[in-house]
This record gives sequence, structure tokens and C-alpha cells, in this order.
Amino acid sequence: MFRSSATTGGDEAEFLAFATGRHGQLYRSACLLTGGDTYLAEDLVQETLSRMYAVWRRTSWLPGLSLGKRIDNPVAYAHSVLVRQFLSHKRRLSNTERPSGELPDLPGRTADNDLRVALLQGLALLPPKDRAVLVLRYWEDRSIEETAELVRSSPGAVRTRSTRALGRLRELLGEHELALLG
Repeated sequence: MFRSSATTGGDEAEFLAFATGRHGQLYRSACLLTGGDTYLAEDLVQETLSRMYAVWRRTSWLPGLSLGKRIDNPVAYAHSVLVRQFLSHKRRLSNTERPSGELPDLPGRTADNDLRVALLQGLALLPPKDRAVLVLRYWEDRSIEETAELVRSSPGAVRTRSTRALGRLRELLGEHELALLG
């Protein structure tokens, strides 16, 4: 899980390359987690990258580890941080902002755009943990075990949660889903 780092001179450039290369993927995942709330998605990505930067150069950031250890898989770690930031945000009591109920009309919408909007709206109505499981399993194509580790649940709980969340999403989309897919 960790790799040793003898030099720290290239750490700034290494982190900058990592952040630049992964920002888009983290942002897309954050948008799906937040149900299309791009402002919250940007905040989550910034918080994720700031937390990644904080641990990027640390020599011993977990108790019991010897000095000179670093994150072995920064991409997986960044996604873990992103999901945990999202779930933490949803648990906060001060989280009282709500997006507007109606969006202005957009000209020339296609069925693909309508489907995306319907899916984002449906995801937004799901509980945060259900949303996280669906995004991780079906958008990021993660295994049940990886998803369970990221959301801190058992693999059985992830299977159950994903089945129920998909059923709930189908209920929420209802006739709209059939009209768009047919």
C-alpha cells in the first residue's frame, strides 16, 4: 500500500502532475455523487486534492509506519477520499443548501441529454450512501469488494444496497425512463 520515498525534491511536480491528470475523472465522479450539483462537486474535488497534497509529502502519516512511506496507489486513495468527503458532507447538520427546483429551458435538447438529466435527478433523490454505491459500481465499474471498502461496508451490504438502489432509481424514473429509452 505504501512506497518509500528517498527524495522529496520532485514531490511538488509529481503531485501537480497527479492533480492535473486526475482532476477531470475526480470531477466527473463527484458530479455523479452529488446528483449534478457542479458547485458541490468542485468543492469536493478541491477538498480531495487538498487532503491528497497534505499526505503526499508526509513521511509517516499513519501510526506504526516507519519513516519514508508514501501512498502506493494515489488514484485509489483519491477516490476513497472523494467518496468519504461526499458522505461526510451529507452527514453534516449544517448542510442546508438546496438546489433550485426548476432549471431554465434549454433549446435543442436531445433524448440523450434528457436521459442524463433524468438520471442525475433520480440519483439526487437517492440517499447519499445508495448514490455512492451506484456511482462506484456502475459508473466507475468498481468491484463489489472495492466498493465495500470505499463506503466502509461489507460486500453483502453493497450487493443489497445496489439492488435496492437500482430498484428505487427505476421507480423514480418510471415512465420517463421508458419514454427516453423507447
